[in-house]
Amino acid sequence: MNTTFNCGNFSLPLGKKTYIMGILNVTADSFSDGGKFISIDDALRHAERMVEDGADIIDIGGESTRPGFIPVGADEETRRVVPVIERLSRSLKAPLSVDTTKPPVAAAALEAGAHIVNDIWGFQKEPELAALSARYGAGVVLMHNSETGVYSDLMGDIAAFLKTSAGIALKAGVLSANICLDPGIGFGKTWQQNLEVMRRLEELRPLGYSILMGTSRKSTIGKVLDLPVNERLEGTAATVALSVAFGADFVRVHDVKEMKRVAAMADAIVRGI
Repeated sequence: MNTTFNCGNFSLPLGKKTYIMGILNVTADSFSDGGKFISIDDALRHAERMVEDGADIIDIGGESTRPGFIPVGADEETRRVVPVIERLSRSLKAPLSVDTTKPPVAAAALEAGAHIVNDIWGFQKEPELAALSARYGAGVVLMHNSETGVYSDLMGDIAAFLKTSAGIALKAGVLSANICLDPGIGFGKTWQQNLEVMRRLEELRPLGYSILMGTSRKSTIGKVLDLPVNERLEGTAATVALSVAFGADFVRVHDVKEMKRVAAMADAIVRGI
């Protein structure tokens, strides 16, 4: 098991606390906050506010991945994310993550100062992302996804997928300590399966890599509580607390101040901090 998560010139010790990854969507159609941070100035202010509120990492995305999303080209996605990354890399002392599936976008983002590549297909759609990440010494977040949503063994299949993704990264030269795994809540799974994945998260620990959970405001919470996306704060808090209890090292969230407090309280119980 790795003792740090390394990304660029940052080394984050594991096991001492849960890290907060703040979500910065510079898109018009993200499921929760689409259109709010399209301008560079608005995006910069929001990122700075999240760091003030306790975010350890800022994850910048230029293409929505919500169900039914409309894809954008690499040029447009690059136009959205790179100016923000360039500015934030100069003003923030926190790792910056680019949430993309496209090698040209990742290359431009890494050149602009990003420290992490976060791929919802775990390098299995675009293995070139692995070589790019290795070249820059970037951290990688490899997420499980499925086009069919058909499983013979839900957690076994997810673990096998993530092991394959990690193998692609390692073969390309990404160091083990630079790899983080994400079981992909809300991607290629029913809401009942999402709950099962959260409940059985510890089963991914034997893979030996750090784990990220992204549950913030997602439809599973809406299904369970019968609430719209803007009323899912408490449901998100429950998923964050239990993610910490079940072994997550990172949580990816919209509501940084509140979830920082939730994670800190859960850490005090679980980690004895």
